[in-house]
Amino acid sequence: MISRRRFIQQTGLFAMTLPLTRYVHATDRSKGWLMPDEAAPHARTWMIFGANKDIWGQRLLPGVQENLANIALTIAEYEPVSMLVRQSDMARAYALMGDKVDFIESNMNDLWARDTAPLFVESPMGECAAIDFNFNGWGGKQAYRLDAKVAALIANQAQFPLKRAPVVMEGGCIEVDGHGTAIITESCTLNKNRNPGMSKAAFEDALSPLLGLEKIIWLPGIKGRDITDGHTDFYARFTTPGNVVVGIDTDPDSYEYDLTREHADILANATDAQGNKLSVHTLEAPNTVREKYDSPDFAAGYVGFYVCNGAVIMQEFGDVEADRKAKNTLASLFPEREIVALNVDAIAAGGGSIHCATQQEPRCLT
Repeated sequence: MISRRRFIQQTGLFAMTLPLTRYVHATDRSKGWLMPDEAAPHARTWMIFGANKDIWGQRLLPGVQENLANIALTIAEYEPVSMLVRQSDMARAYALMGDKVDFIESNMNDLWARDTAPLFVESPMGECAAIDFNFNGWGGKQAYRLDAKVAALIANQAQFPLKRAPVVMEGGCIEVDGHGTAIITESCTLNKNRNPGMSKAAFEDALSPLLGLEKIIWLPGIKGRDITDGHTDFYARFTTPGNVVVGIDTDPDSYEYDLTREHADILANATDAQGNKLSVHTLEAPNTVREKYDSPDFAAGYVGFYVCNGAVIMQEFGDVEADRKAKNTLASLFPEREIVALNVDAIAAGGGSIHCATQQEPRCLT
């Protein structure tokens, strides 16, 4: 059982406004910028208390806000959490999280920090910068005028210069090992609704200098079935360099049953930037989920975990055997971290995961 959000509400194409900020040249290779692995030390986690009734509906909204608070409070036990919050939602945020989370008043369309926050890169000298990937509402499928400003806002809050990317994508489109290797889905990044007419080679040439990539492993993904057009972080994730987890659909009637196996085969036959074969570890989706939030859009997969300082925060779905098996697999791959399982069914009902709701800021030296 694997699914993701197919609903598209608050629709419409909006002109993207990129705010004035400290932009630097995105193609500057002189500093050797590199995107660290998610498991590298963090300065903090960024989140967005951005669910609203127009998109989520009255039934899901309270549960989504509670899920966001639960994720933030759990991460806050291991590292600082900064959260963007609307002025109108500030009282609700304080009621749920108190002073354990750093609230920053801001406006936004939705909650998906993985996609709207910047990706952070680091230089060999320990300097950090943020990259704005020109968020366009997953190809114009949802209102995004305010979300398009989030990357610049967070960069300014973190006091990092901002690089404007020459491509359009979201943070959920890419997984990196921190040593020059990335996994990316074609269905998302090479889609005409993001980068029309761009070839794979041209995309690699544009992206690689930004993130310090030497090799991209391409997965096909699938277009048009969900709002993201098949984000990488729903299919496969690096745990450590050389080790990858891949989500496997267990429902033979699912459109992703064969696709997830194709992804596993591609990764099992791939090598990283250093020429080493990848070790692939499967995370089978649960066969059942709790009834309260079950829907065709429910994202029932274990790949959407988040790695923070000292812990891995994963989802559990109430399928005791599948939950246990996924937790044991992650424990074996992260032996020095605590594995914490959370019920975030309301967010999953909207097609998202813990990973989708978070974005890491690396611990930079300067």
